Amino acid sequence: MMSKSAPTLRKGATEEQYLWFRNLAQRTYDCKRCPRMERHSAVLGPLNGRLEARVMVVGEAPGRFGSAVTRIPFRGDRSGENFERLLPHAGLRREDLFIANAVQCNPKDDQGRNDRPSPQELRNCSDYLRELLDIIQPPYVVTLGQKALDALRLIEPHKLSLKDDVGVAIPWRGVKVVPLYHPSGRALANRPFEEQAKDYTRLERILKADPGGKWPGRFTGDLKGM
Repeated sequence: MMSKSAPTLRKGATEEQYLWFRNLAQRTYDCKRCPRMERHSAVLGPLNGRLEARVMVVGEAPGRFGSAVTRIPFRGDRSGENFERLLPHAGLRREDLFIANAVQCNPKDDQGRNDRPSPQELRNCSDYLRELLDIIQPPYVVTLGQKALDALRLIEPHKLSLKDDVGVAIPWRGVKVVPLYHPSGRALANRPFEEQAKDYTRLERILKADPGGKWPGRFTGDLKGM
């Protein structure tokens, strides 16, 4: 009989993982690869979540009113509020997750507003994201928005499409990737909250049916008897 909730944490992280993560966080903090983000320290540290999490979330970038200020991913701005509202639809809590971004610093335009990371900025931060994946080794990676999928593609090629693969678990580099839309107001204009909530419910079914991400091939979690 299937459990009512999916296991969300693995056995505790090792000392090696903690030391490696601490070293990576310091290197991202000191990084000066992106000229327009040189003065904005990276959002990467203990507040990102549990190293033993089964689900690693990859967003786009820290927001200027969100984690660039709070140091907590998806906390303090509208995207964070929407994310908090969507998580229960997946049967998840923030403390169940490790949350990172495609780029670890806040990109701003000439007027100081949030901007999308450029292709070069994604490449500049790609090594850091690859290391995060190697440190945490989560069974599942949930991407929020197209930029997160683009960032994974720089690490290892894939053919995932946000439009075609939303809410589906697909093997990639030894993990299962589940693409979801970003919870920003801009994304909600294209994928309303009610539709995104259904996507998160599909994620919950996937995590319940296959907690360890062992199933080969595409998996929607739509099993009989669920």
